[in-house]
Amino acid sequence: MTRVFKHYVPNAALLLGLLDFVLLLLAAEAGWQLRAWQIGMDVDTIATRVPQLLSFAVPLEVAMIAVGAYGVHAFESWRFATARLLVAVSIGIIFLSVIFFLVPAITFWRSNLFFGMIFAVAGLVAVRFAIGSFIRGDALRRRVLVLGAGRRAAKLGELAARPRASFVVAGYVAMGESSPVMPGAIGRDAIANLSDHVLALDASEVVLAIEERRNALPLRDLLRVKTTGVGVIDYSTFLERETGRIDLDSVNPSWLIFSDGFSSGRMLSGMSKRAFDIAASLLLLAFALPVILVTAVAIKLESAGPAFYRQRRVGLYNQSFDILKLRSMRQDAEVAGTAVWAAEDDPRITRIGKFIRKIRVDELPQCWSVLKGEMSFVGPRPERPQFVADLERELPFYAERHMVKPGITGWAQINYPYGASIEDARHKLEYDLYYAKNYTPFLDLLILLQTLRVVLWPEGAR
Repeated sequence: MTRVFKHYVPNAALLLGLLDFVLLLLAAEAGWQLRAWQIGMDVDTIATRVPQLLSFAVPLEVAMIAVGAYGVHAFESWRFATARLLVAVSIGIIFLSVIFFLVPAITFWRSNLFFGMIFAVAGLVAVRFAIGSFIRGDALRRRVLVLGAGRRAAKLGELAARPRASFVVAGYVAMGESSPVMPGAIGRDAIANLSDHVLALDASEVVLAIEERRNALPLRDLLRVKTTGVGVIDYSTFLERETGRIDLDSVNPSWLIFSDGFSSGRMLSGMSKRAFDIAASLLLLAFALPVILVTAVAIKLESAGPAFYRQRRVGLYNQSFDILKLRSMRQDAEVAGTAVWAAEDDPRITRIGKFIRKIRVDELPQCWSVLKGEMSFVGPRPERPQFVADLERELPFYAERHMVKPGITGWAQINYPYGASIEDARHKLEYDLYYAKNYTPFLDLLILLQTLRVVLWPEGAR
């Protein structure tokens, strides 16, 4: 993993993204050179074409990030990766067409773009075919030594067994657990020198997965390991880095207090975020107004009741506010206003409602709440007061998610299906806490781009 603006990016995804960007620049140049050769045009130095090359490569790279071309499944399946590439190229063509219309001076001719696109598709597919086994192999994975042989160590073993894990377990060291579950673990008393053992295994990191740390923390060993240049990391921080969420089973208040994150220097980023929210909500409301009106008419024609409805939600600092949504359920979906979890294939959802939920059209009126400052485009999903009261009793640290402004989309929304139970809320809380702890404008941008993937492939929408 490589940390980019406080967010962890897998080494394989980062390497492939850089290779793709260079390849896109080369494809654009090849397309220009081919067209220039066809018409007998004199060729200038490549430095004169930098704006045109970037105007080709950047939109396509952004489109690939948005559709999940660097996600987990793209590294597991050749067919999946090719399909995402084709979708990304299709979206990239739309981006390029808009740029060509708005600022033609910084783009190539359409014939150059056509040739460049052909070279780009062929190159992107060839790169994945050529280095796919290398990326999926162990060459880019860190070797870690796990101190512990209990339940936590077993969980790390499960993570390492995933198809695109960024690490491999070099070995386990039993630290006197009363009930070890890792049969291949070596007892600490059988190792004369732990630092020499770490170096012999060529491990670059030691993970503390000890079940009970009060009496078992080997400080002298860890100091010796640290001074040899090998990283030492605790279990909760390791899980945060590898999974993109905060594991509620292992964290405690002291870890949240003393670990990196929840930075107070957010005034400038907060101002820029608010400026973006105002501009984007105005723009989206202007363009989406016809869609909202047509959907409202369809809702009225299908079922009795208003097309829009207001619903009470809990926002920043536990302050309640009303959101505006297009109605996707029957008017009598909730008796006497009693909140009910949405279920899979919920019979209360209308036919129009099922469709607009899949493509997230029902969320568009929430741009009004963003414009008023009650919500942001990116943040934890605001929940209803009845659910919040139950979840704060059931889940630790649930109140901390209200320390950031709620959003239309968020880290939990793009990484976990729609929540419909306490257990789902628990998993989504782990992602929300990660977002609150590691917030940067870069993470917001990544979430906004990845939201397109959720809209195009709406798994889990209810």
